[in-house]
Amino acid sequence: MTKTPLIAALKKSPPAVKAALVVVLALAVWGLYKIFFSSGGAEAGGPRGPVVAVETTAVQRGPIRDIGLFSGTLIPKTSFSIAPKISGKLKRLLVDIGDLVRQGQLVAVLEDEEYQQQVLQAEADLRVAKANLVEAKSSLDLAKRDLERARTLHAKGIQSDSQLDAAVAQAEAQESRYKVAEAQEANRQAALETARVRLSYTQIRAAWERGSEVRYVGERFVNEGAMLSPNSQIISIIELQPITAVIFVTDKDYQRLGTGQETTITSSAFSGKTFAGKVVRIAPLLQETSRQARVEIEITNPESLLKPGMFITAQVEFGARAEATIVPLNAVVQRSNTSGVFQADLENLKAKFVPVKVGIVQGERAEVLEPASLNGEVVTLGHHLLEDGVNIILPQKGERPDGPPGAPAKKKPEKPAGKPAGKKP
Repeated sequence: MTKTPLIAALKKSPPAVKAALVVVLALAVWGLYKIFFSSGGAEAGGPRGPVVAVETTAVQRGPIRDIGLFSGTLIPKTSFSIAPKISGKLKRLLVDIGDLVRQGQLVAVLEDEEYQQQVLQAEADLRVAKANLVEAKSSLDLAKRDLERARTLHAKGIQSDSQLDAAVAQAEAQESRYKVAEAQEANRQAALETARVRLSYTQIRAAWERGSEVRYVGERFVNEGAMLSPNSQIISIIELQPITAVIFVTDKDYQRLGTGQETTITSSAFSGKTFAGKVVRIAPLLQETSRQARVEIEITNPESLLKPGMFITAQVEFGARAEATIVPLNAVVQRSNTSGVFQADLENLKAKFVPVKVGIVQGERAEVLEPASLNGEVVTLGHHLLEDGVNIILPQKGERPDGPPGAPAKKKPEKPAGKPAGKKP
């Protein structure tokens, strides 16, 4: 078997060197033993136990809030596109992206020569129909007078029955012609109204039923001179006050949300500024693919600072307590399926496991519901090595050089006040 150079050198070393190495090794082992084992009964000469270096934080009392944070995006409360009802060439576009639009405002004009001609043609046809109606009315009046005369003469025996029948037939025929002319006049009037309506379609206006009276142009889809067919999009109109935020929540938070719940909205675009919001709609289902439900929040946006497409963070307060027992969240550990904290006994330098019931969690802070009387210091670092009753060392407290590890360092005695030290005369 080949010997290592270190072993070979040790065997060749003088006895004094070997003895010195043994002493150094013994001192190293003793130092490690002192670091990892404390004198649980040092004064009584008892065995030492394991020591764990930890950091602690004081238990606090104060307010805590149960806040849910959800990320989402902004969409317009309402959005619709303006499109022509008839085909034609876009003659003028009177608004552009970002322009303010009011209810009933004229936003675009189509070429209308063809539709004006249709109106003129319909007006001419109406005049002809009215003239025919006047003529039919005159003929009907004449036929009625002839019928009255024939009846008078027939009663006196001057005209025969056949002559009376002919007068009656003539009057009925003229009445039928009058009704036809009257119907034609109404038809031409309707055609004129239709032509005028189609002509009005060349004047494209923004109109909506509910919401704010002022909105904005979100997008422009065509330019002037474009040939448009019916329902071709020209511009989109969006509403920014109020604006809507869309968030998605899991089943854990779904049951805690309700319509009318107040929210606080923040955006990275406006550092330090908050916006007030309110939950207005909650989807009655969770999507199977994402297991999340859509929630809409209405946000007051009086200055129109928030724009559709921005990312936001919604803070929803589910509950709050004005006076609560609070510990750092990282102080809560699990031991045997029980949640608890390690309370530090600073006099005896031992850790005591205290089962706790956690309530509201806000960031890195957790509320302790039970026991409500919890106080003192709790371990926040190193508790993964702790068990109930284990000795602890507090590096931030210092160590007592002549005592067991973890003991507080003794203060050096202060020099009595007097004359400063100097040379003797």
